[in-house]
Amino acid sequence: MIFSSLGIENNEDMSSKRPTFKRYDQQQIMLLPPSLEELVPKDHPVRVVNDVINRINIAPLNAAYQTKGTSSYHPQMLLKVLVYGYVSNIYSSRKLEAACKESVYFMWVSGMNFPDHNTINRFRGVRLKDALRSIFEERGGPSRGTVIGPAGPFKY
Repeated sequence: MIFSSLGIENNEDMSSKRPTFKRYDQQQIMLLPPSLEELVPKDHPVRVVNDVINRINIAPLNAAYQTKGTSSYHPQMLLKVLVYGYVSNIYSSRKLEAACKESVYFMWVSGMNFPDHNTINRFRGVRLKDALRSIFEERGGPSRGTVIGPAGPFKY
């Protein structure tokens, strides 16, 4: 009766119309899961960081590691995680640790390595501290120039 004043004749007309949703199944098994390479766009800033760090001679950084003892995370990977973190405004070692586990971009740049916050902090505070200047000032590093990134050109 109330519905008739609103122009709706019968209650059943409203209840029979239901929204249609796209299929949602979290347990769906994929035959071939997507690779991280497919999930990171070609023009994403993480690729710019990756390319720039790949061109840097990190020999001074490698010298900060001992030849005995257990294996360490590769310093180039840790440097990429740290620099991409700074580009993304993530400075905390705990947040960088979480990002390596949660963000597709950090997973890609770290090669699915998951350094903990102590490792990241030790790398930044001990190993990188002494080698940083020589890495970026050495002639073997990338030549100074302009990189065209997704946000436009920037100089390094």
